[in-house]
Amino acid sequence: MRRDETAGRRREELARATRRQFLTRTSLGLGAAALAGLLDPRALARAAAGGAAGAAGTTEGCGGALGAPHFAPRARRVIHLFQSGGPSHLDLFDPKPKLTELAGQELPKSVMGDQPVTLMTRSQSKFLCAASPFEFAPRGASGQWLSSLIPHTHRIADEIAIVRSLHSEPINHDTAVTFIQTGRPQPGLPCMGSWLSWGLGSENQDLPWFVVMLSGPSDQPVIPRYYHSGFLPSQHQGVQFQGAGDPVLFLSNPPGIDRDGRRGLVAAVNDLNRLKHGQVADPEIETRIDAFELACRMQASVPELTDLSTEPRAILELYGPEATVRGTYAHHCLLARRLIERGVRFVQLFHRGWDQHGNLPGDIQRQCAATDQPTAALVLDLKQRGLLDDTLVIWGGEFGRTSYCQGDYQPGNFGRDHHPRCFSMWLAGGGIRGGASLGATDDFGYNLASRAVEVHDLHATVLHLLGLDHERLTWRHLGRDFRLTDVSGRIVPELLA
Repeated sequence: MRRDETAGRRREELARATRRQFLTRTSLGLGAAALAGLLDPRALARAAAGGAAGAAGTTEGCGGALGAPHFAPRARRVIHLFQSGGPSHLDLFDPKPKLTELAGQELPKSVMGDQPVTLMTRSQSKFLCAASPFEFAPRGASGQWLSSLIPHTHRIADEIAIVRSLHSEPINHDTAVTFIQTGRPQPGLPCMGSWLSWGLGSENQDLPWFVVMLSGPSDQPVIPRYYHSGFLPSQHQGVQFQGAGDPVLFLSNPPGIDRDGRRGLVAAVNDLNRLKHGQVADPEIETRIDAFELACRMQASVPELTDLSTEPRAILELYGPEATVRGTYAHHCLLARRLIERGVRFVQLFHRGWDQHGNLPGDIQRQCAATDQPTAALVLDLKQRGLLDDTLVIWGGEFGRTSYCQGDYQPGNFGRDHHPRCFSMWLAGGGIRGGASLGATDDFGYNLASRAVEVHDLHATVLHLLGLDHERLTWRHLGRDFRLTDVSGRIVPELLA
């Protein structure tokens, strides 16, 4: 929905509200608008156009979605393969012969500098260099340096652009994941999927606009706040698909209730919701109405989506032996392709288990065995269907791992601590220059050596590929225009095809 249409609807709704209801809902909002107006006269005009938004502040757009890009997009949808826990860039994408040369010796203090370390390694008397036990070699015509841990990714070396100089600030999981997801380490803001859902809308009204799936060991929690809509309308938060039972919670009818009966019940409840909405004009009531109606439509669309019986045998084999096992990463990769085929705007897969403080050599092999083939299969499957050109695929975690080991160093059994200073991530499809390699770390993989890329730069580039200007995609909240890139972010032209 366009901003001017939304503003007009909000003015009509507020005109129907009683004086008492209006004052109840807008007293704090008007106060914030007045204060903002003293600082910026344009704020009062925006408040008048957007109507009151309660204690949360004012906005130019309430409810629904903007539904259109700012300019011609290269990508129409996103699949974010989030590897939760922090994959080791030193064992996957960033070979360091210097670490092999100095394995077991102390990492020079000049390399570590005054960078913070976690409480898990702060008390160590020595920080010993930990060499990767895995071989690296250039792969594809582009010569991308890739580890032997990910042989299937070798097949897509010329499709992916690897950023080897991404850096973040938070050193612990919760704040680091929050930063990657929302652009700030503090909780409460919309995640990237919600921004895109609101900014672009949906191409399928029978499925959620933003879908989330979780797989892997549950050693590190993935909490709903990571895929929440924050102050954006609630219909833009991620809807989690389950690995067992109903694909979506409460999708099945309860005993004694058939589909027609449930539809009638929802219709009756929504009639009451509309009456209440006419009285108080609360946009959250609209969200509830939309959610109930979507749930009814999903009773037909989700079973068809999750029925893999129509998938050719060759496709199932491409994704690997776990493609039909619910709750696995392979199964979720295949569902991700089916979701974007049906018009879902943003699909995010969280695969846990990459937080390898001990026994990294063994654990990272297990992780790669579960994720490497399905990841490559997804890119190859999208390409053969002509979907990769306008689907952006992102692979990466919240930070990398340290060049030194956690605890004692044994070549076949050691761990690595968290390291946000520099790590690797790759992107493919949707306007990305395949085969590109951007940035570099120092000889120890501990510091940035060239072409630093900030998280806000990544976000700005993703939005640009989807036809959105990261400085214009804003929502007024608490007297400020918030955006995914906070107050920074530059598009990374080297990644663009």
